[in-house]
Amino acid sequence: MPVTDTISDYLTRIRNAGTARHSTVVIPKSKIKLAMSRILKDQGYIMDYEVIQDDVQGNIKITLKYYRNVPVIKNIAKVSKPGRRVYSPSDNLPRVNNGLGIAIISTSKGVMTDKDARRQKLGGEVICTIW
Repeated sequence: MPVTDTISDYLTRIRNAGTARHSTVVIPKSKIKLAMSRILKDQGYIMDYEVIQDDVQGNIKITLKYYRNVPVIKNIAKVSKPGRRVYSPSDNLPRVNNGLGIAIISTSKGVMTDKDARRQKLGGEVICTIW
């Protein structure tokens, strides 16, 4: 069955793999998923990610991070959905868990965290929140 919302599928696969205590999860590759994986690694939510090339589009192999056998990602939720896109100006970007979590924002300068978007005074589409 084809997936209509690939970003929700990406987030769900990560959430389910963490709940099942898997060490890795393989996700079909796209530019936005690669950018989101880079952000998750830079912010310390995953150990690493690796691009696996094949004849079609390729895959991203994500190595999940655990602390005392508990997933580091406590909650990962989609904000902007295909039926209801959520856009925010730079001064109105969401603060996740009083700054302890992050929101991933798609801006005109690329995909970045809410803190980076605020610093660069960029607004955009709020993709998801993580803590």
